[in-house]
Order: sequence, then C-alpha cells, then structure tokens
Amino acid sequence: MAALFVKERLVDPYIVSVDSTLLKAKGHVWHKSSMNKGIVPRSGIDTDARWGFSHTKGWIFGYKLHVISSTGSLIIPLSADFTTANVQDNQMYNPMISSSPSLSPETCFMIGDSGYDDHKLYDLSNKRGFELVCPVQRYKNTPNNRLELIEFYESELGQIIYSWRSKSIEPLIEHIKDVFKIDPLSIRGYQKAAAIVLLSVLTYQIMVYYNCKTGNKQPRVIKHMLGR
Repeated sequence: MAALFVKERLVDPYIVSVDSTLLKAKGHVWHKSSMNKGIVPRSGIDTDARWGFSHTKGWIFGYKLHVISSTGSLIIPLSADFTTANVQDNQMYNPMISSSPSLSPETCFMIGDSGYDDHKLYDLSNKRGFELVCPVQRYKNTPNNRLELIEFYESELGQIIYSWRSKSIEPLIEHIKDVFKIDPLSIRGYQKAAAIVLLSVLTYQIMVYYNCKTGNKQPRVIKHMLGR
C-alpha cells in the first residue's frame, strides 16, 4: 500500500518520520518481581507482554507499535512493525527501513526523536541515501562528526525539517489508536495483538487510499466510515 501511495504521487517521500508508541496489554500487569521468578500470580495476565518506558507515559506493561510515516499534505503510515514494549526504538530502525518499499531515491530526510540518536543509525541512513535528523546529545568531548550533526539539527533548515515530526507522525499514531481502539489492547497474546494492530494500520492505509481515489483527502472521515 505504501509503495502504491508513492507510485501514484499521493504522498511526497522527500521527508519521512519514524516513531513508536506503547500500547497497554489487556488485563492485569505482570510485576517484574514475579516475572523474574517465572510466577504468574493471577489469571488475566498477558504473559507475552513486557515492560517498556516512555518519557511521557512512564512504565507501561504491554507492546509497542513502530511506524514510519509520510509528511506533508497527506500523512499516512508507510511502514509498521510490532514488538513487545521492552524493544528499543533503535533496535527496530534497520528492520523498518529495510522493509519499507516506500523509501525511494527521492527520500532525503528521516525524522526521529532522541531514541534514534545512534551513530550506527546515521550510517545506515547514509547508506540508504538519506539523512537521519534527530536531537543529538552534546558531550564534553563531542567528536567532529557529531558536532556536524548537532550543527545541522540546530540550523534553521534542520529545525524546519524536524518540526514536521509533531505535525505528522505524532498525531497520526494518536489518530490510529483512537480510531481502532488499540490502546489498551482488547486481546491477549503477542501473535493476536500483532495481528489486530498491524491489520488496523493496513485498514487505515486502504481507507485513506479509497478517500484519495474518490476525491476526499481528509483521513479524519475514516472514523465516521467505520461508524465510530
């Protein structure tokens, strides 16, 4: 679906954005002390779920949705993956960009938050022909290659590019969660949860594509199309 959006010029792949969101597991939480001992103290615990931390939400017991999105006038998910909540964003970056057919030679910038500030990810991005733009930490003896990244991020152009993150992928993820009611999840088990979440993303893509082909480029009507 993502490749179709790019091929038909419905989205501009020049700047794309990557992010993730934590999804609460259904039922009771499995406290780490019991988890480490292999003890399931009560029924109704999703034993496939794990603990993950978010600076905005704190500790969440559940799963994580990873998304690459377009920016610009039409914002859609271009790629998505699903993991337990303890998987770090930088661990999923290479699988995400490797499996996304929508990242074309026209893609010049990938926007990410500080969780993607990893020199390996900058190298992977450059090999794919685009630049990763994210907040870069400045150290006491920051090497020259990181200083160059900092200078670009703090430049007027870098800030303009990064500003698209809050206007694209952040509201997109929240909209998908709201439309399909996937946080908290309504089902237990990794495989079932992954199927529900990724099917939600695919359905969103299909419905936006339908809207585009019928002359309605406002994805917000999707909620009404689903009768929600």
